Amino acid sequence: MKQFVVFGLGSFGAAVASTLIDLGHEVLGVDNDGEKVDDLKDILTEAVKADVADEKVLKKLGVKNFDAAIVSLAANLESSILVTILLKEMGVKYVITKANSVLHGKVLEKLGADKVIYPERDEGIRIARSLIMPNIKNHIPLSQEYSLIEIAALPVFHGKTLAELQLPKNYGINLLAIRRGNQFTFTPTLKHVIREYENLIMVGENNKIDQLVNKFKSSSK
Repeated sequence: MKQFVVFGLGSFGAAVASTLIDLGHEVLGVDNDGEKVDDLKDILTEAVKADVADEKVLKKLGVKNFDAAIVSLAANLESSILVTILLKEMGVKYVITKANSVLHGKVLEKLGADKVIYPERDEGIRIARSLIMPNIKNHIPLSQEYSLIEIAALPVFHGKTLAELQLPKNYGINLLAIRRGNQFTFTPTLKHVIREYENLIMVGENNKIDQLVNKFKSSSK
């Protein structure tokens, strides 16, 4: 069990906090909006109404004792930047900060944020990819260059072995696992034959994923 602190309990912060609770961890939620705190006080380990940008408040909350802090204050650039700086100065091990633009994100990185996330941008990318390639079941951006995707086996893959497909060579994408319902096969052998009811979990550069999308489009005509 790990301990997390989430600053900003808007839709994104609340979703992160409640999901961490569902996964069995302890979460302290902090927001200066009493209604948002009240909405989550019976869900989170603890929810506190406080000025998140007040250094004295952060010290009183004992933020340096948490395994990670999530800063979901992108709508308030000044608070987002200030809280990120204070958390790192206080020795918080891992700080994840939400950004609302690339410039905002670059500033946060320079100030010491361990990870900067762009939920709106990433969701937009996911939706766009799902429209072009319905086979995509999951898309998780790992960075601006790389993503992890889960796709239903493409028609061009059906009945072929991994040795025949040579995914790293032909597509520049590495296969991590194969999912059949709730069953996973990690690092499958080259003799494995791809079936139409299987999902492939792969990682690769975004431009390589785009090439795979184009391959699917051409094979669907």
